[in-house]
Formats: sequence, C-alpha cells, structure tokens
Amino acid sequence: MARLIYFVTASLNGYITDERGQFGWAEPDEEVHQFVNDLIRDVGTHLYGRRMYETMMVWETEPSLAEESPVMRDFAEIWQQADKIVYSTTLAAVQTKRTRLERNFDPEAVQHLVSSSARDVVVGGPGLASHAFRAGLVDECHIILVPIVVRAGTRFLPDDVLLELDLVTERRFNSGMVYLQYRRKTRLRQ
Repeated sequence: MARLIYFVTASLNGYITDERGQFGWAEPDEEVHQFVNDLIRDVGTHLYGRRMYETMMVWETEPSLAEESPVMRDFAEIWQQADKIVYSTTLAAVQTKRTRLERNFDPEAVQHLVSSSARDVVVGGPGLASHAFRAGLVDECHIILVPIVVRAGTRFLPDDVLLELDLVTERRFNSGMVYLQYRRKTRLRQ
C-alpha cells in the first residue's frame, strides 16, 4: 500500500532555507546523495508547490547537472521518470515531462491518488505539506538533518498541527547529517 511521505532536508533548528532564502548549506555529499537516490527510486509521484517545483525542475531542464557525477545523473533520471503534480495558482504552465498542473490542493483527490497508487507519493516543500498535514494525509516524515543552525528562514513543519510520531529508523552519515524516518502514530489534529 502506498504512503504519503513528507521528505525534507532541514537545519538542526528546523529550517529548509535561511533568512535570505538560501539552502546551499544543505547540499548533500556523495554518500547522502546516493542514500537519497535509493530512498526515492521507487516513488511514483512527487507533489510540489510552485517554488519547490521551480527548484527541482532543473533536474530536467539543466542537463549539465547530471554531468557533474554519476550520483547526480542517477538522481536526474529518477526524478525525470517519476510523475509530478504541481499545485499553483500563479504558474502559467509546467516545463517538464510527466508533470501536470493543478490550481488547488484537493485533499480528497490526493487521498485517492495515494490509496490507488502502487508506489509511494512524496510531498515536497513545507507550504504544500502544511495542507497535507492539516488534512491528516501524511503517513510518514523523512527528514535529513544538516548539522547547522541558521538564524531564521522557512520552517519545515507547520506550527498549527499536533503530530504524534514513532521513530522507524535513523542513519548517521560521515558528513554529520542524520536521516530520520518517522511514521504517524495517530491522526493529525489542529
């Protein structure tokens, strides 16, 4: 049975970007990148808001990225082979294959997508994920913590939900990054 997974890389104090909107500090080394590749290899669909989609679409629109290393080439291929749904009221059109544009996040449609899918669905980006959290749709959180503290920025979890989780697995990397996989213990509540 497919799961809806929120997958994010965050600073130790819970930010995906710093106060300038930058996230270069979260760039994975080869070990972490390979782990991420293996983790998302069997994902069937990625759900994105506009900003996250514009960040990720370079894996198809900028071929030079894939030429940097075998691990990056592998990631580009994995990303391109998955379906993508972009939720945006401002984006005129999508620029990548296997991608469709939706104007509004419909919790019932997302629930149907997950329940009818043979492969996991990943929601990327805290803005869109907050809708999924509030609707009680997120089954698991996969977090890569970066050993850095930033002053401010974009938080990776919404403040207005109660989420009880069980730790499923963890992994430490040579870089100091840590992967945590949590499964929802109970339904989310506001």
